[in-house]
Amino acid sequence: MADVKVYSYAKCSTCRKALKFLESKGVEHKVIDITEQPPTKAELKKMLGYYDGELKRLFNTSGVQYRELDIKSKLPNMTKDEAIRLLSENGKLVKRPFVLSKQAGLVGFKDDEWNEFVAPR
Repeated sequence: MADVKVYSYAKCSTCRKALKFLESKGVEHKVIDITEQPPTKAELKKMLGYYDGELKRLFNTSGVQYRELDIKSKLPNMTKDEAIRLLSENGKLVKRPFVLSKQAGLVGFKDDEWNEFVAPR
C-alpha cells in the first residue's frame, strides 16, 4: 500500500499518533504538510465520496479558523463546490490527518477505522 498519502500538520498530536500507527504497521506512506499543500479539489471530492457526501466530515470543526470564519453557520448554505474550494485553499480547515490511498480514505484518527484501512485486502 505504498500509494498512501497522509496530509498532516506537525503540531497536531492526532497526526503524530496516526503516523506512528502507520509506521508500527509497516505501511509505506508519503507525508504532506497540509498547511503548505492542502488536498486538491479532486482529492477532497474523492474523500467526500467515502463519507457519503457529508461535507462537515471534511472540516476541522475544532479549529480556530473554522470558528473565526464562522463556517458552522455558513456550511448549511454552502454548495459542495464552494466548500471544496474553501478546503482546497486552506489546509487548516481540513480535518486531519487526511489520508488517501487508491482504495480508501480516512479523516481523523480512530483505531478501529485505521486497523480496517491497513488490513490486507
